[in-house]
This record gives sequence, C-alpha cells and structure tokens, in this order.
Amino acid sequence: MPEEINRETFNADPLTEDVCDAAPQTPAQPAVPALDTAAESQQILSDEMQALGAAYAQARANGAAAEVQPRLDYPPYRSSILRHPTKSLHHADPETIELYSPAFGHMDVHALESDLTIQHNGEPLGERIIVSGRVLDGDGRPVAGQLVEIWQANSSGRYIHKRDQHPAPLDPNFTGVGRCITGADGSYSFTTIKPGAYPWKNHLNAWRPAHIHFSLFGHEFTQRIVTQMYFPGDPLFALDPIYQSIVDQDARDRLVATYNHDQTKPEWALAYNWDIVLTGSKRTWTENEALGAEGDQHE
Repeated sequence: MPEEINRETFNADPLTEDVCDAAPQTPAQPAVPALDTAAESQQILSDEMQALGAAYAQARANGAAAEVQPRLDYPPYRSSILRHPTKSLHHADPETIELYSPAFGHMDVHALESDLTIQHNGEPLGERIIVSGRVLDGDGRPVAGQLVEIWQANSSGRYIHKRDQHPAPLDPNFTGVGRCITGADGSYSFTTIKPGAYPWKNHLNAWRPAHIHFSLFGHEFTQRIVTQMYFPGDPLFALDPIYQSIVDQDARDRLVATYNHDQTKPEWALAYNWDIVLTGSKRTWTENEALGAEGDQHE
C-alpha cells in the first residue's frame, strides 16, 4: 500500500504546465511550474535526518547501545508523528483460535503463486528479477513451513490501489502480489519485476527507493511480521525518512538485498539474495516492531 499523503500538488495548469497568473515566458526562459512554497523541501528533511544521524553516532561513541530497529518517533517521517505508539502496549491473551491458525500447507499455496510474471495473459513490462533467500532464526537455523507473501509497485512505480493516483502507467499484466511456503532449509524464491521508485507526499519532491514488501506468518495469527527489501546502490537511500528511521547503518544494510550472479539466469532474469532473520541481535527490521527489547520474544 502506498505511504501516507500530506502534500499539496503543483500550482500549474495541468494542460500547459504554465504557472497561473505568471508573465509570458520567452523561448529562452521555458515555463516552470510554481511549487507550493508552504511545502517542506527535501533539503529541510535531509538536514533533520543528518542531525539525527550525527546525534546517534555521538551517542554510540559515548557507549550507547546500537539501535537495531526503527525509531517509532522519527520526526522526518511526517505522517508517523500522530500514528506511532506513545504508551506501553497492553498485552492480552489471544483467543484460542489464534493459537491454532493459520495452518498452511502445500495444498493451500500453489508453487506457481511465487511467479508474479505469469499471472496474466501477457508478459509484464520491466526488468525481470529473481528474489530468493532463507528465513532463519537468531542462531542461523532454518525456519521451514512459513508463509511468505510479497506485494510491490510495478516497473513504473505504480500500485494497483485506489489511493495510488500518481500519473504513472498501470500494467495490465502485473498485479504485484505473490506468496510461497519456505522449504525444509528455510528457503523461498520469487520471480517478479523490479519495482520502480514512486513519489509519496511526505514533503516536496519525496520519492521512495525501489522496494518489495514482505509479510511472514508463523504458526499463529499473532506471529505475523511485515518488512521491506531494498535494492543495492539506490541513490534515494539517503533521502528517504522511512529507510533512515533505522539510524544504525549496519541494521539498515540488512534490509538491502545483494546481487547474485550465480543465480542470475542467462538472457532471462537478474537474481538477488535476501535472508530474513527473525530473532537475535541481527534480526531483520520489521514494520510492526513496537516491543523494544521484548521483540525477541515475539516473532
């Protein structure tokens, strides 16, 4: 699902892109849309993120523990200010059915569901990729039989969702969702299209790095976790408040897949590898991590 929206649009005629009430422009001075001067610039957000990063680096130098999960209160991520928890969570005993479901088996999830490029009558547009890895616990042991779901934007950076209305084309041959069950060695694999970056209105000219959303279920409804996987070398990393809300560089790096040439298929698809660690000090960041140090007890 696209991120929250809170910025006004350009103040320009949508047909001509001429600024309203502006003086005529000569050919040497092409018309440029007037931006909403009330909107915050990327530089404002970048300065805030740099200051927070510097403060964290100083705290680490003074002996503070590493922060391996995102900060729930991270002001540059504007739309999270009123949504993040401000009080301790109230834990309640789950209902009995939540402790016995879902029960996923290979009869429930077909092997072809992990290939997002064959779900329609034609080939989707974009760069075909293979994303694979293993789901592991904190001791490096494989976690078998887990439901792994993904969803993503298409190659133009557009979701099939009513709230995503930015002017990028939809692909009739790409829905952007898939799922699989981890094997006995904890392995998973998806064939898909590399998603494009897309704008989100956290601030003026804000763009999200290309990413794929991952959801993992354990053996109970209470064991679901959600996270994101990014691609190496993305130039938008330093500009993205969601990615930067993880202030520790080592923890951020664990969200980035690595290119795998050995698994790349000649003349077919590039391959990326990304392991997901559920517990321990090297666990993968998750969007629903809100338990602090107690998070190791809740996969």
